[in-house]
Amino acid sequence: MDEDGRLHRFVENLRSAGDQFAAAKRAYSDAKRSALADLPQDERGRAKIVCRRYAEKRAVALDGAGRPDCFDPDHTDCQGCVEDVREGVVETW
Repeated sequence: MDEDGRLHRFVENLRSAGDQFAAAKRAYSDAKRSALADLPQDERGRAKIVCRRYAEKRAVALDGAGRPDCFDPDHTDCQGCVEDVREGVVETW
């Protein structure tokens, strides 16, 4: 294998490692926020809640304010969901 091939393979491995690190960092942050909200979590650390708007089970990441990543600030059900998460009474699975 020539020098360019080795360099290309090294760069690809470096990118892959960076992607894996970013995914692990996101999973850690998601798990930390879910744990702070005292919610059950899936294997990736996302909170397992029941969506009030669509009445379906979802695994969602929470932002720093405890809002699910699907949060729509203009929708009443979403506003109620965030209040329930903060009060610890959101429906989970």
